[in-house]
Amino acid sequence: MDAQFKKGALELCVLSQLRQSDMYGYELTDAISREMSVTAGTLYLILKRLKDTGYLSTYLVESSGGPARKYYHLTDTGKEYEKAQREEWLSFIKKVERLIGNDED
Repeated sequence: MDAQFKKGALELCVLSQLRQSDMYGYELTDAISREMSVTAGTLYLILKRLKDTGYLSTYLVESSGGPARKYYHLTDTGKEYEKAQREEWLSFIKKVERLIGNDED
């Protein structure tokens, strides 16, 4: 997958995964990596930025097999932001499909 395509969509992927349920970093990386190649470092930068802007909050959960895990939770503001971003993304891809055509050569 082209890096520029991925860069534009990765934040929305993170938000959408967290809309479904709270996750810790490795769990989120694993979920997204099933569909596209992504490094944990890239995701942690996105998570930090989203947390700094108030779209995410975090909490710790004790782990039986090691240190406590930091879970990420979508705030109410984050839910509104995710919805707006998703709507904008869907509108964008429809426009791109119209421009490039949807032909199966």
